[in-house]
Amino acid sequence: MTDQDTSPPPALVRSPLSDGEWHRVHPLTPLLRGGLALIVVVGVIVANLRDRLIALFVPGMGEDEAGEWDTGDAIDWVLANNLLVVALLILLAVILALVAGFYLSWRFHTFRITDDDVEVKSGIFFRTQRRAPLDRVQGVNLTRPMVARLLGMAKLEVVGAGTDSNVKLDYLTTTNAEEVRADILRLASGRRLGDAASARAGGSLSQTVSRGLTGLIEGDDQASSAPESVVHIPAGRLVASQIISPATVGLLLGVIAVIIGAVAGVPWLLLSFVPALIGFGAYWIRQIVRSLRYSIAPTPDGVRITFGLLTTVTEIVPPGRVHALEVSQSILWRGFGWWTIKMNRLTGRSAADTTTDQFTTVLPVGTYADVERVLHLLLPHIADGDLPALVRQGVDGPAEGDPFTTTPKRARIIRLLSWRRNGFVLTDDLLLLRRGAIWRKLAILPLARLQSVAIHQGPLDRLLRVAAVRGHIVTGPVYANVSAIDRDDALGVFDAVAAAAVRAAATDRSHRWAGEDDPDPQVPPMLRRVRPPDPERRDALPPTSERPEARPPDAVLPEDPR
Repeated sequence: MTDQDTSPPPALVRSPLSDGEWHRVHPLTPLLRGGLALIVVVGVIVANLRDRLIALFVPGMGEDEAGEWDTGDAIDWVLANNLLVVALLILLAVILALVAGFYLSWRFHTFRITDDDVEVKSGIFFRTQRRAPLDRVQGVNLTRPMVARLLGMAKLEVVGAGTDSNVKLDYLTTTNAEEVRADILRLASGRRLGDAASARAGGSLSQTVSRGLTGLIEGDDQASSAPESVVHIPAGRLVASQIISPATVGLLLGVIAVIIGAVAGVPWLLLSFVPALIGFGAYWIRQIVRSLRYSIAPTPDGVRITFGLLTTVTEIVPPGRVHALEVSQSILWRGFGWWTIKMNRLTGRSAADTTTDQFTTVLPVGTYADVERVLHLLLPHIADGDLPALVRQGVDGPAEGDPFTTTPKRARIIRLLSWRRNGFVLTDDLLLLRRGAIWRKLAILPLARLQSVAIHQGPLDRLLRVAAVRGHIVTGPVYANVSAIDRDDALGVFDAVAAAAVRAAATDRSHRWAGEDDPDPQVPPMLRRVRPPDPERRDALPPTSERPEARPPDAVLPEDPR
């Protein structure tokens, strides 16, 4: 019997890097992390020696009639002053210093994974130690830059719950990175791992590069055991969604304004608009390339989202890490029936990090059927009972039998176009906020993740006896606010949401979604309910007439102390 036949089941295999001992990252990590600087240095050298390099391939180029070099570069000066040996010694010292720096950087960069946290130590002169508790892990991202993919390597990013709290393991072999990611997610779920397994053979360099090229052409994760993506976005739709967008409308208006200005005798506007065209083109290409090979699928440890053509990013969003979702549609997409979904979650990145947005887009562009599939993955209980009908009303409504509490007619002056849509509905698990007529938006807030709720009134709101309801959630693109709601309805939902959020948070167990007593850890958590429904809880907010009057009709809402 072969070793493979006697190995433990894949669900119990533990990576040799997850044994609680200190390990080092891949030896090529310093080169990949500092590769851009080396490329710049090599480029400067080549630029300064371009004439001499050309002469190597075209004899006679760069020489005068006497056969001497007339380039005037640094090599001529070194040769003229008999400093060749000194120059070679300096070059050797620089190379040795770089090699020593790379080696020490790799030598002092260690990590370990225990049953409780992921810990990383780095730095030569200034030591840094970062630790990510596993019970606070918000996700694990696996990134494969193009050069690293060719070499069969990837980097892991363990997403923490605080600002600038992520822990990075870069770089590991792709096999080790995938195994370590699976181990971290299993530990974060509350499940313990089996005994350490032997390391897998990585293959020769030529085989690794061949696999990397195959991944660039065919895409990664082709042999993954994870289910197939539930959403497939045609490339034509991606391109069309970027062209048919408000940014394109703004660009066209700018072009028209520049042409009018040029005709009116201001031709320099044409030259000033060239950088804007280049910027828009780069933005379109970046958005399209980033969304290519998009996939979203359920796994035993959460929802796997993959995107990117050259640099591939695969993130796992564990259950219970979604703080808010927003389904939106601009008026330009309405005829095509396209929607996009964004998410608020703890990204663990600093406020100055410009790459945060790529981890908040869950569905770049899709049909309503795609929206339903994605919502079902991220919020499993959204398929229960009347919730699908509520979501449909929130997206396309109002329609007949609309359950949303909307803006009263007396206040439609402050919501001339959207007063029929503007509203909310409360269920056992969710608060849905609907707004917008030109740009339709539906915010979906899981009550177990809601931080607090507030109601606001301005002078005009008090005059019209309306108020705004706002849910306080983690920072992100989702704006959890609906305004111009009847004052009594706002007061009622304020009390109801506060009570429902406390109940939901007290019974929620999704942060440890697969404990030791989990009967079937192979069942993806998004395909089962995290907790059974409570029949005694209210399905919706009771009508205003059935609520007790908790405040006098003419009472003024208290100001927000913040």
